[in-house]
Amino acid sequence: MADPRGFLTYRSRELPAERPVEVRIRDWKEIRDSRADGSALLKRQASRCMDCGVPFCHFSCPLGNLIPEWNDLTRRDRLPEAIERLHATNNFPDFTGRLCPAPCESGCVLGVNQEPVTIEQIEYSIVEAAWDAGLIEPRIPQFLTGRTVAVVGSGPAGLAAAQQLTRAGHTVAVYEKSDEPGGLLRYGIPGFKLEKRVVDRRLAQMRAEGTRFYTGVEVGADANGAKELLQRYDALVLAVGTPIPRDLPVDGRDLEGIHPAVDFLAQATRRVSGLPADASVDAHGKDVVVIGGGDTGSDCVGTALRQGARSVTSLEIAPRPPVERPASWPWPTFPRLFKVSSSHEEGGEVLYSTSTVEFVSDGSAGGRRLSHLRIAGVEFDGGRPVPIPGTERLIPAQLALLAMGFVGVPSRGIPDQLGLEVDSRARISRNEDFSTPVPGVFVAGDAGRGQSLVVWAIAEGRGAAASVDAYLRGASSLPSPVKSGDVSLTP
Repeated sequence: MADPRGFLTYRSRELPAERPVEVRIRDWKEIRDSRADGSALLKRQASRCMDCGVPFCHFSCPLGNLIPEWNDLTRRDRLPEAIERLHATNNFPDFTGRLCPAPCESGCVLGVNQEPVTIEQIEYSIVEAAWDAGLIEPRIPQFLTGRTVAVVGSGPAGLAAAQQLTRAGHTVAVYEKSDEPGGLLRYGIPGFKLEKRVVDRRLAQMRAEGTRFYTGVEVGADANGAKELLQRYDALVLAVGTPIPRDLPVDGRDLEGIHPAVDFLAQATRRVSGLPADASVDAHGKDVVVIGGGDTGSDCVGTALRQGARSVTSLEIAPRPPVERPASWPWPTFPRLFKVSSSHEEGGEVLYSTSTVEFVSDGSAGGRRLSHLRIAGVEFDGGRPVPIPGTERLIPAQLALLAMGFVGVPSRGIPDQLGLEVDSRARISRNEDFSTPVPGVFVAGDAGRGQSLVVWAIAEGRGAAASVDAYLRGASSLPSPVKSGDVSLTP
């Protein structure tokens, strides 16, 4: 039972101090220091949870995390039970505790007239303390079913599906096109948000449980690779994400020095990890412009600053969001509010209501290399951005990063080889139970849902695993938090 007066006794939202900017900007370690999580602070915040009769934090979380339960267990210093409750709905709270935008906090009932409980921080602290205490161990299946499953893609959706199916007793192999598993967790998110040791310790757990990983294998690249894979396994889970980045087709797009954000982040991570990387995709000594806001754009800012960029400018076509929740986003919806990300705390400039008109070269390298961006202010008319006359100007840029999200899945390759349809939003078509018209083929995560949050990816991986298990055995006891068509008040 919750502390009945906790939210009255402790009215302030408290978070541990992050590492100072002048210190963290010099390395690639996480900006949050787990040693700063004082137990007294955590207990105060956990005590603020009211254990509501209708917990809207559940409603706002795609995984249906048992938040009031592990809040109260934290308050009472019962770590073994807290991590058990956390793992009951979430395979990887160490990922979501670092990367999720915490829609659960937007749904916190306390947020009606106070600041919400620090749910994400409590989640992060539980899992880190559990690792330190040796409470997280492999869960090796007690029997094997004799059925085999191939999972294509090792991002959060693929990993969640693979772990659930392995624990159900199936023999699971994960295929990853990169040289190391993890998907965007490894190569799309910089170390200052997610150190790769965090990914590696979960992969070690999964290997100990029996999951096999095959890297450097791009399923679908060969003429019949996907079809051959389906012939070798009893079921196939496609968790390939949305690999096509959104482009910006304006004049000058063919100049050198313009790259998708994910390519820039991947090369940076490879360089930090001591792996071969493209030396031209580096911000050192350059004026960097990041086109697009959101988490990926913020990650590019922090990465460019650590690489020694001369200047960093972010362009956001939308107006600056409001500081407080507007009437059009009533509680408990997930509002888009103005927040200063950790990367923007470290430096750089943000230009709102601004669009890119043209990529410009000053003639260097035979006119092939980017030197400036021509930008213009915009206003919105009927939801469409319209350039404001007389606002065009040039800003220096030798490196432009396109952080405008992802389009979807290519129709050729895996979908084409398996006879799957790709819809108008470049998603692989599927049924509510994550199955496709092709027997034994299931789709999980962004590949079927479209670009979304890490918490949705894990939820979909768990849901797809339950459907695969039922397909293979006729019924399943695995939990399924979502159906493929589920929506909520989160993005």
